[in-house]
Order: sequence, then structure tokens, then C-alpha cells
Amino acid sequence: MIEVAVIGIGQVKVDENWDKSLRELAGDAALAALLDSGLQRVDAVYVGNMMSGSANHQQHLGAYIADWIGMRGAEAFRLEAACSSGAASFRTALMAVASGQVQSALTVGVEKMTDSPGDEITAQLATAADADWEAGQGLSFVALNALIMQRYMHEFGWGKEAFAPFAVNAHANACHNPYARFQEPTSIERYMKAAMISEPINLMDASAIGDGAAAAVLVPLELVKSAGRKMVKVAASAAATDTIAIDHRKDPLWLKAAYESGKKAYAQAGVSPSDIDLFELHDAFSIMATLSLEANGFAEKGQGPRLALDGEITPTGKIPVATRGGLKARGHPVGATGMYQIVEVVQQLRGEATGTQVDGACIGMAQNIGGSGSNIITHILQAV
Repeated sequence: MIEVAVIGIGQVKVDENWDKSLRELAGDAALAALLDSGLQRVDAVYVGNMMSGSANHQQHLGAYIADWIGMRGAEAFRLEAACSSGAASFRTALMAVASGQVQSALTVGVEKMTDSPGDEITAQLATAADADWEAGQGLSFVALNALIMQRYMHEFGWGKEAFAPFAVNAHANACHNPYARFQEPTSIERYMKAAMISEPINLMDASAIGDGAAAAVLVPLELVKSAGRKMVKVAASAAATDTIAIDHRKDPLWLKAAYESGKKAYAQAGVSPSDIDLFELHDAFSIMATLSLEANGFAEKGQGPRLALDGEITPTGKIPVATRGGLKARGHPVGATGMYQIVEVVQQLRGEATGTQVDGACIGMAQNIGGSGSNIITHILQAV
């Protein structure tokens, strides 16, 4: 397989972007990535998105976005894998370039959610759960994660305050990210006083939806070497699935798909958890951040909150996470989230993460979760 590099990145601010349509959001991020790459055209365009058909009444996003950005004639598809749609589009672009089928690929994740009523978006998000055994019984994604968090606290004896550092860290980092939706700090006190959504998950445990798009351009690594450009190569890409319904899992407190995709990615890159300089995890809820740290070998089972409490998840800690705000503070436009993670890892490896730069960052990992852990995609990138 051909080694692949990310040579261009682009993103738009996550917000309630009332003045931007779906294609304008995707186009702005895509054109920024192309400008950053120095390329005017690519051979293929891959779009990650979850709910454009329902929220925006627009399907066929591959051709839709390719047409908008002037890439008529390019191969173009939409990829859907619930909240991991962004990473699915990146993995597809990677495989296309690595196989030699295309010489250059643009991947963009996009979601426009705030034009739709909140109850409609909640219902659409629930379509990533089991329609018969979860959504059909009235369970939203917040409720599903609340049940997981309740069980985790019961099993391992953690109190509510143990999860506060995840939100505090994310918001502190987002203060330095102009593309983040929430650019203000928070505190443990504010966390503890936040309104309850679904016991024990409160507003500060949950990421906010939004409108957003992020993009990247991929080419063979050898082309970047010959051009003398700054290089970030894709060292690993792996995906795994688990049951959609949480109650069908042997252990609902173990993200098996995270463990499996992470294990494969570590093997591909020839690294271990101790070699990872930063981890852009999928902190849709603080309990997911906890379980991700454990499944990927950064903490023992039941001890994920300890890393946060000890300050080890900050930009100067043992395993920095959510270094540009994560889903919690940057925002979670679901189909775009996986691409925001990739863009943020590239920023760190280039030394461009102003205000939250991880000193000496050389290897970064991004992990995008679809459903409640049913589809998980892991990428490891390396500065070379």
C-alpha cells in the first residue's frame, strides 16, 4: 500500500450558522483545505454526513458538494456511519489514495442541525440506536449514556464530581480555538450546579450540537516529500463494530469496538499507548471520554476519571485530550466531528495549535464513535 500524507486542512466555526447552507458550510471547509494544500483539483471527493436527508432534505451529497466547489467530473460519494461519518469519509479517502486508484482525495465532514426543531434532531440522533429495543422504547442518546454512567458510578464507586475535570479541560482548551462554539472557561462549581438532563448526566456532561464542517486533502507521501512541504502522514487507520443495542453486549461498560480498532491501529503504526502524544477522543458525554481512555489502554478499567482528576488530560499532562475543546466545547455537528478531530491532530503535529500546543507532539490519535460505541474508527497520524 502507498503511504499517504495529509497536505491540507480546513474548517469553519461550529455555531448556529443561520446564514450558511449545508453546501456553503461544506464548501468553505473544503476550499480552505484545498488552499492549504496548494492543489486546485482533486481526483475524488468523499463527504461524511449523518442526517442531511431529514434535517436538510438533501441527499446525494457527493455530487452536490463536488459541483458546488468546482470539482465536476471527480469521483464523489457520501459516507454515513452515524456520528462516526466524518472518520468514515477520511478512511475511505485514505484507502482510495493508498490503493493507487486516485492520486488525490478531498474528504469533508459536514452537518447542519440547528435549522431543525430540537425534538426532530433528538429523534434523528436516536436512529443510530436500535430502533426496536432502544429508540422504540423511548430511549434517547442522552438517556442511553445516562444508564451507562449510572452503572459505571455504581460499579466503580465514583461520585458525580469525579467527571467534572473532563468539562473543565475541554472548555479551557476551547478558549484558544477560534473555531470552537464555546470559547469560555468553566469550573467544577459550575459543573456541579448545572441543570440535570437525564440523571446523572447534566448540561456540562453533554456536548452541544451545531452547524459545522471540516476537511482534509490526502495525497501519496512521496509527492509531499518531493514538494518539500511540511509532512503529516497517516500511520494507521482501523475500524471495528459492536452490537448496536447496549443490552446485547457482554459488558456495557467496555467499548469493545474502541479496543479492537485501537489495537489494530497501534499494530499498524508500530506504537503503544505510551507513544501517543495526544488523543482526540469522542467526548460526546463525559462517560464516553472515560470509557475511551480505558478501552485504548490509557487507564485501567474503572479508573478513567483518575487521569482527569490528576490533571493528566490537559495539554501538559500524560495524555492530552480534547486539545481544541473536543466535542464538549468545540461542539458536535455529528457528521463533521470525525473530520474536526483529524484537523486538530494535524494542527498539533504541525505545531499550529496556538494556546494549547502539546510540546513536542509527534504522534496523535483520533477516535470517532458512531452510536453508543457500535461503530468506532481510529486513526493515528505522525509528523515526519
